[in-house]
Amino acid sequence: MNEEEFNKLNVFGKGEPNVNFAQYFIGNSYLNQLGKTADGVGFANVTFEPGCRNNWHIHRAKSGGGQVLLCVAGYGYYQEEGKPVQNLKPGDVVVIPANVKHWHGARKDSWFSHISVEVPGEETSNEWLEPVTDGEYNNL
Repeated sequence: MNEEEFNKLNVFGKGEPNVNFAQYFIGNSYLNQLGKTADGVGFANVTFEPGCRNNWHIHRAKSGGGQVLLCVAGYGYYQEEGKPVQNLKPGDVVVIPANVKHWHGARKDSWFSHISVEVPGEETSNEWLEPVTDGEYNNL
């Protein structure tokens, strides 16, 4: 999917370059902060250019926590450590429990956007880990 076609489908908008987290991504990503509820549930549209993916990471929490991905445009991947990769398309929902090592990003041939929902919890933090290597990614 090319960028022009993708932008027509990405109803939440690409947003701004994701410079604050760029060191945790291979390729360019974009962030459009959508809001936060009074009790701390945050919503953001994250857009990945073709081939872009984030590093392996873990959403840590003593209780509660985790992340939900609501796929809205384009095509991507999600993978938990030790499990096969999942192909993602608009309408897919991925519920990521706290303390699970995973990564997500765009396919090589498509832009991809998902709404990231940060689930509140006790003593939450993000632990960024090693990149998904080109070898791992190119073998999908």
